[in-house]
Amino acid sequence: MNPLAQDARAAGARVGLTGDTITINGGQPLKGRIEVKGAKNLVTKAMVAALLGETPSILRDVPDISDVRVVRGLLEVHGVKVALGAEPGELILDPKDVESAHMVDIDAHAGSSRIPILFCGPLLHRLGEAFIPDLGGCRIGDRPIDFHLEVLAKFGAVIEKLPSGIRMTAPEGLVGTKIELPYPSVGATEQVLLTAVRATGKTELTGAAIEPEIMDLINILQKMGAIISVDTDRVIRIEGVDSLTGYTHRALFDRNEAASWAAAALATNGDIFVGGARQPEMLTFLNVFRKVGGAFDIHDDGIRFYHPGGELSPVVIETDVHPGFMTDWQQPLVVALTQAHGVSIVHETVYEQRFGFVEALIDMGANIQLQSDCLGSHPCRFGQRNFVHSAIISGPTTLHAADIVVPDLRGGFSHLIAALSAEGTSRVSNVGIISRGYGDFITKLRQLGANFVVEGE
Repeated sequence: MNPLAQDARAAGARVGLTGDTITINGGQPLKGRIEVKGAKNLVTKAMVAALLGETPSILRDVPDISDVRVVRGLLEVHGVKVALGAEPGELILDPKDVESAHMVDIDAHAGSSRIPILFCGPLLHRLGEAFIPDLGGCRIGDRPIDFHLEVLAKFGAVIEKLPSGIRMTAPEGLVGTKIELPYPSVGATEQVLLTAVRATGKTELTGAAIEPEIMDLINILQKMGAIISVDTDRVIRIEGVDSLTGYTHRALFDRNEAASWAAAALATNGDIFVGGARQPEMLTFLNVFRKVGGAFDIHDDGIRFYHPGGELSPVVIETDVHPGFMTDWQQPLVVALTQAHGVSIVHETVYEQRFGFVEALIDMGANIQLQSDCLGSHPCRFGQRNFVHSAIISGPTTLHAADIVVPDLRGGFSHLIAALSAEGTSRVSNVGIISRGYGDFITKLRQLGANFVVEGE
C-alpha cells in the first residue's frame, strides 16, 4: 500500500470510517440540515496554545477530525493531559506535567502533519528545548521548515540539525524581535504569535495574515494574558509577558467546511442548512455564491444554501488572503462552475499547485483548461515561474460516473461533490484523507440523503 493510501486508511480508522472507499450513486439533490463545529485551522493551533498556560484550558466545539487526534497525541506524549469535557466536542487540556518527548513518539503521532513545527515556541518557553523528527523532503518540504527555523532563530533559538531531526534550545531565553513577512502566511503568523507572547520584550510582525482563524487565536492568547494589538496595515505587535494562564473558549466555526457544503448544494441542485455558519466570516464567499446563481438565507443559528432553479452564471474568481476569496473555497466551487452557462475563470494566487484535483473532473466530462498564465485582474507571484495556477471552466457539461482516487483534503471533498452530482455510480477511494478536515462527513452525507455505500461496512 502506498504512503498516501496508508495515511488515508489510518485517518479514516481514527474517526470511525471502516473502509477507505465509498460507492456513490449520483444525480440526487442533497437536502437537509448538518452542523459544523470549530474550524480545523483554529482548533489545532488553540490546542498547541494550551502548552503556554500554567493552568488547564477548556476548548469547545472541537470537531471529530483526524488532525485533532494527531495534535492530541502529540500533546499527550509531551505530558499534557487531555480529557473530554461535559458537553460534546469539549476538551480539557492540562499542561502542568509537560516534559520532553522521545523522538520516536513524536514521529509516530505526527504522521504527515505539519503541526509539530508549531510546538517549538511553546516548548522552548516551557522546557528550554524542543525536538522535531525529520520533517524534510516529502514530509513537509524544505521551504516551510527553513522559514520557521529562521523565525525561531530570530527569537534567539539555537538550532542544531541532527541526522534524526532538529534540536532547538534557548539557553538565554527567547527575546522579542522584528519580523517582516514577504507574504501574509497563516502558518508563519501562527508561529510568531505562539512564540512571541512569552518572549522577553516586544515583537513586531509586519505583513501578517489576518484570517478570522488568526484573529480567534489572538482572542485565545489574550484570554490567557497576552498583550497583542493588530493594526489595519497587517502589523501585529506583541508585548511578551512572564506567564500565561489557561483559557476557556468556544472555537470559531469552520467556514471552509460551510463553503464546501454550500458548493455541494449548488452542484447537486440541493438545499442544505449549515448549522453554526455565520455571515460575517463568509461575506466574500456569499457574494460569489450569489453571482453564480446560488441562493442563501441567513438565520441566527446558521445559513441555508440552495439552488433556486434556473441557469447558473459564470464568474471570474481570484483567490487571495483574507479578506479575499479563500483558496480552500475554490476547489469545491469549481465543481458547481462546471454547470454554469458560459466560461468561468479561476486564478489561484495562494498555492502554486492547487489544481491537481481537476484531472478527475476532466475524466468525468468537465471542460476545464489549465494555464500557467495569470488570468486574473493582476499578475501574481506565480506568473513567471511556470506553475499551472489558472483554470478556464466552460459549461454546462454533464458529469458522468468514474473511479476516483482522492488526492488531498479539499480536492477530495470536491471529488465527492462531483460524484454526488454525476450520472451513474462512482467509486471514490482514499476517502480517509477527507476526515482530516471534515468531521463525521459520512454521517452528514446520510443526513442529506446521499445514496452511497461504504465498502467494508
